[in-house]
Amino acid sequence: MIRNVTVFCASSKKTTNKYLKVTREMADILIDNEIGVIYGGGAIGLMGCLADRFIHRGGTIRGVIPEFMVKVEWAHPFVNDMIIVRDMHERKKLLIENTDAVIALPGGTGTLEELMEVLSLKRLGKFFKPIILVNTDGFYNPLLELFTKMVSENFLRPEHLNAFRVIHNPSELIEAINGSTDWDENAIHSASV
Repeated sequence: MIRNVTVFCASSKKTTNKYLKVTREMADILIDNEIGVIYGGGAIGLMGCLADRFIHRGGTIRGVIPEFMVKVEWAHPFVNDMIIVRDMHERKKLLIENTDAVIALPGGTGTLEELMEVLSLKRLGKFFKPIILVNTDGFYNPLLELFTKMVSENFLRPEHLNAFRVIHNPSELIEAINGSTDWDENAIHSASV
């Protein structure tokens, strides 16, 4: 049963409407399925859009944000369950604790960093939950091509591509989470190529 998911996403003020629309659609699906969200605590961009939708519809949302971001007023003022941490390292650790899946919406370097860390942890057998990339309008295509190149150049094994699922529409989300490849600590034995 899926109770909570972690969402990695952007906090850019200049995010285009197609990404905001997908974020709202995904939020609605999660809320309709009584699934709570853990996210980075921001108030703008896709982060703000996600939080606003959960607040508006009465969904369960938890923010995790470093204190330096609170000082520059990046924290969402209406997320009641906001955990303030010392630094980015602690934030990333708490974002994936007690989650049933990780969802990566489009984003910048912060989103990519969070995604790469959780993929590395999964490859090393330290994180077992489903990881879903929401590939809106082909956003993640260059990254997927890079992963394929990593396999062809023997930096990854083909089975490492099973560590995540790719969806193109939020309507595929629940099925993608439930249909993800089982993973456990034995992944460490196939971590090296």
